[in-house]
Amino acid sequence: MSPEVAPEVATETAQLMTLLGEISAKVDQRLRELLPPTTEAPAELHEAMRYSALAPGKRLRPALVLLAAQAVGGNEQAALDAGCALEMIHAFSLIHDDLPALDNDDLRRGLPTCHIKFGEAVALLAGDALFALAFEVLASLPLPAQQVVDILKITAKCVGSEGLVGGETIDILSEGKEVSKETLDQIHLRKTAALIAAACEIGALTAPDPTSSPSTLRTYGESIGLAFQIADDVLNETATAEQLGKAVGSDRERGKATYPALYGLEESRTKALDLAAQASELIQNFPNAPSLRAIAQYSVLRMN
Repeated sequence: MSPEVAPEVATETAQLMTLLGEISAKVDQRLRELLPPTTEAPAELHEAMRYSALAPGKRLRPALVLLAAQAVGGNEQAALDAGCALEMIHAFSLIHDDLPALDNDDLRRGLPTCHIKFGEAVALLAGDALFALAFEVLASLPLPAQQVVDILKITAKCVGSEGLVGGETIDILSEGKEVSKETLDQIHLRKTAALIAAACEIGALTAPDPTSSPSTLRTYGESIGLAFQIADDVLNETATAEQLGKAVGSDRERGKATYPALYGLEESRTKALDLAAQASELIQNFPNAPSLRAIAQYSVLRMN
């Protein structure tokens, strides 16, 4: 049974959807400015970069950077550009994740994947170029030098072998195998939660005098990142292809290490709800706690 949604949660979620729509429009406009134009060579590479980075999406990571920055009185322009950089990294990861050598997906967000539209070679290079551009944008943030260095370090770590790429590697090597609970958590804390946690921490680091807020917001981000992943695992089993924007049941067919495979659907839902509650508790004293709490609730309400 799906849990009942309290009226106040429903209201906060509706307000969040409006807010995310406003943030998404702002992020898309800035991405269009930051991404190289298709009028410049190599045009096909730039077209592939824009195709993937501007594909319809929730823009969750940029939104978290901006909301975390607002929670600590941070620099809005720096937060917007940092959020766009993380969205480029997210797009890079999706391009590579969809390639035949990894998940071999034909659809992403309801559209042909980058390698289906542009070919494997251009898709691979578009992902590489987005990754490089992201760090160029981060290095140019209008912040004191030490804060820029800290943000660059956090981003590099959350993407490398201790983060996204490491999680993806363990995920691929675990396909078709029985995995432990510890391995499953390791995969998704790195593959999904690391970048979301970094978004929250980076937003806090745009403040004039960052103190304890970055670590609190990072822990919040880890919790909602894992909740989002569990919800995605559940949706891969229960949603329609139209709702999911890609093939349904693909994780099970490839023998992926997922929460429903190890825990079952109901226990997975319970685990996601617990993580969302933990995240909400962490940020209850922040100025814009309702927005951050609504994101935590949204991470699990998608399963209903």
